Amino acid sequence: MKLLSFVGWVAALAALAALAVLLSSCGLRRHPYQNPITKDTQQPDKVLFDKAVRDLEHSRYEIARLTLQTLINTYDTSEYLAKAKLAIADSWYREGGAHGLAQAEAEYKDFILFYPQMEEAAEAQERVCDIHYKQMEKADRDPTHAQRAEDECRQLLVQFPNSKFAPEAQQKLREIQEVLADSEFRVGSLYRSKGSFPAAANRLQGTADQFPLFSRADDALWYAAEAYQRMGDRFENQQAADYTRIVKDYPLSDHAEAAKDKLKAMNRPVPEADPAAYARMKYELENQRKPGVLGNTLGVFKQHPDVRMAAKSGSPSMQGLRPTIPVSVPAGAGGAGAAGTNEVSVGVVTDTTALDANPDARANPPGQTPPEPAAGDTQNTVTAAQAPQPLPSNHAATPKKQKKAKKSKTQAAPAADTPQQPQP
Repeated sequence: MKLLSFVGWVAALAALAALAVLLSSCGLRRHPYQNPITKDTQQPDKVLFDKAVRDLEHSRYEIARLTLQTLINTYDTSEYLAKAKLAIADSWYREGGAHGLAQAEAEYKDFILFYPQMEEAAEAQERVCDIHYKQMEKADRDPTHAQRAEDECRQLLVQFPNSKFAPEAQQKLREIQEVLADSEFRVGSLYRSKGSFPAAANRLQGTADQFPLFSRADDALWYAAEAYQRMGDRFENQQAADYTRIVKDYPLSDHAEAAKDKLKAMNRPVPEADPAAYARMKYELENQRKPGVLGNTLGVFKQHPDVRMAAKSGSPSMQGLRPTIPVSVPAGAGGAGAAGTNEVSVGVVTDTTALDANPDARANPPGQTPPEPAAGDTQNTVTAAQAPQPLPSNHAATPKKQKKAKKSKTQAAPAADTPQQPQP
């Protein structure tokens, strides 16, 4: 009996939910509009605007847009032109869908272009940020909307820093950068698991440098230091720098004590923890909302990322994600510590004899041993200690690969003492 009553309650709730959806789709449910005109007048343009607002509140978006367009075309000197243009954008935003949100973004951009001094311009920019924020996908999927959301939220903070929407946009920017940093961290972890330590160190180091508020920035620094250690003694300074950052900037990290021990073993000074970093990290740990068992289980089926681990304090990065150059790239090629740059420029060469007169840059590639000097040439003689050491590679041959290559080479070359069989 109790089971039947429970089933009856569930059926009743399902019927009420279906009825609510039906009423909403029919335009019978009212959703109040945020930007109405409170002025009490019976001017024809005001009457048209009020009618469009009523249609907008009852989800009759196409009718509302036709009414607003009539207002704009008929009363070109009306004081409600800006409000009408904003309402058209809001109608597309409320309608939703990929097409509706794309149209809403275009209308909001036009509104900001024509009315940049109005208070509603900041709201329009906030809506553009929110359009891409709502379409943002997980860290292991397409990052297009996350990158666009980062750009638009940053634009709101730059163009309208004193707006009432600025604090909310700042928090959204932290959450967006959490997703972008997680994507870079996953790539670096994949390179690390494959043994491609230069690529892993580059990705993980860039993640920690460009997104210091990332919830796993200390892990990124720890794994980057591990990759530098596997790359050889010449990268000991980078390894020590990452351990120093963990101790100083992430004092409550699980790797803090181990990083101190590493620095002592390397005979490097152990820094004191930054008080501001300690206070920020303590606040984050106290206000962290970790997903539960049910959240982890259902999170696999969700399209949108889980941003509960994102930072809730601190200033987010105001620069977009830029590719970095690995420190293993030689200095002459624009690597770390070089005078080069990762910017590529194109220009017209006016000197037609440059290729013939200048030396070929490919004659002695960086990292390779120069050719043997001629007999009696003592000026260009290079000792073994002076010869450049080979650079760490992402595709170092493992013993298994070397053994397989040797075996295939042996099978390809016939033995010299094997007599040839006569052909039949």
